[in-house]
Amino acid sequence: MTEKRIVAVAAGLSTPSSTRLLADRLSGAVDTALRETGGTASVETVELREHARALGEAMAAGFPSGELKRAVDAVAGADGVIAVTPVFNASYSGLFKSFFDLVDIDDLQGTPVLIGATGGSPRHSLVLEHAMRPMFAYLRAVVAPTAVYAASEDWGGGGDVHASLTERVSRAGGELAALVSGRPKRERPDPYEEPVPFERLLRGE
Repeated sequence: MTEKRIVAVAAGLSTPSSTRLLADRLSGAVDTALRETGGTASVETVELREHARALGEAMAAGFPSGELKRAVDAVAGADGVIAVTPVFNASYSGLFKSFFDLVDIDDLQGTPVLIGATGGSPRHSLVLEHAMRPMFAYLRAVVAPTAVYAASEDWGGGGDVHASLTERVSRAGGELAALVSGRPKRERPDPYEEPVPFERLLRGE
């Protein structure tokens, strides 16, 4: 089995961040599940906090550049994506939405995605179903059945987690691993492979 490229996107704003912690737990669960079936994974984590200024500039310009473009390209070329956001005003964060607004609608088509969110109260967990799942459905991604929400009470002292969260993380990681394993290696098409002839461009075709 070829190595699978997993990219985790964490939209946490603080350091340390419970959002990054959940993303790391999910990444570890996916890696473990893949290894149990004889596979391997390379995991890359994109911290959106590090690209906050570049995201604003990209939204104004209409396209990303530099390290932000590399992060967008990493997500677009991944075999599987883990997307985790903190909850603000009963929805995903603006940083999270701005990043995925820069991902071309065709780039996540058919890509397995595991969604997760963090917040202070369990009552915000519906953000996974009323906001995040529809957004990735619009992008035509394949969203794993189990979404993981972690409230403040799910985290214990010393980095420990509640047993129910551990179980959900493990189940979700296994689901993403299964989706990724059953998907052929992704090859992004080269937009310059068949360029439009200059004469046709002049005619506006």
